[in-house]
Amino acid sequence: MNVKSHAKVGAAFGVAALGLGILAAPASADPNPITDYRQLAGVGSDTTQYVMNGLGDVITNANGKVVASWNATPTDPTVTTITTKNPTTSPGCTFNRPNGSSNGIVALNNDITAGTHCVDFARSSRGPVDFTTSDLTFVPYAKDGVSYATDLGSTVPTNLTKAQLASIYTNCTYTNASGTSVTVAPLLPQTGSGTRTFWLSAIGVSESQVGSCVTQGVQEHDGTAITAGNQLMPYSIAQWIAQGKGFADVENRRGESRLRSINSTTPTTGSGTALALNTAFDAGFLRDVYNVVPTARLADAVIADTFVGSASKVCSNGSTINSYGFGTVANCGATTLTGER
Repeated sequence: MNVKSHAKVGAAFGVAALGLGILAAPASADPNPITDYRQLAGVGSDTTQYVMNGLGDVITNANGKVVASWNATPTDPTVTTITTKNPTTSPGCTFNRPNGSSNGIVALNNDITAGTHCVDFARSSRGPVDFTTSDLTFVPYAKDGVSYATDLGSTVPTNLTKAQLASIYTNCTYTNASGTSVTVAPLLPQTGSGTRTFWLSAIGVSESQVGSCVTQGVQEHDGTAITAGNQLMPYSIAQWIAQGKGFADVENRRGESRLRSINSTTPTTGSGTALALNTAFDAGFLRDVYNVVPTARLADAVIADTFVGSASKVCSNGSTINSYGFGTVANCGATTLTGER
């Protein structure tokens, strides 16, 4: 496989030009300060890092702020480790930062094995892929969708079908309306990304079927990786919306990317500050997102109060969830979905 990495470039994409306006930022990238050791520490998904930071700043109990959510990638790339709990009282909670849903879930599983409670939950933009045990509970709390993004002046069509996307990610070509085979350059997120797993499943392509022509290892939801007119990449709709809202601590990585339609359905509705996930987007490309907790700890008072049930503190903050581009879900806080990873 052709694995490339793309350095982030500071592509300016003016918020004012989009008419989105500047919003007050309720969130921080990682707990701020990083020594703000809260009651529950979470790691994992890039897709949901910003919304969980936002929820972390509004969810409190008698002991203060509850949720400390550590981003998938660091602001300073030279700092590769995180310390999730107070080292004085919880030694051993310094480890490499997990990047992506799968890596966050691995970190949670490792913590369960060690019994340290250095990681209390994992952020995940996909459901379980291993149902051999019920060690982990995937608690849904929001709705997202994934479409493909291209540059503003792209040569890639602004609407593609599922079949065309499957062809693109297997052999880097699609057949247009005239019956002509067109070559494009698809990008695919890093291994461990929940969006990668979801996207390939949504278009009906297995990992073994991904073409050697596909550029892999791109950090998910980083539109600045699109540097040519024939490139495209999967992108969380909620992430794309949130990145353009002007939150001071949400990194705008969209570059000049635009979300495109699938099967003739647009991924968003509204405009400006009212831009939102189109819940009528092709159902095969909509997904629930989850906070994953150890099943054995569901009765833990803080975990239950924070995540479990429709009256939980996460589910009671629908306005915060919506402000980051996500839709709400009827089964928020349900504990019926279990698995190993």
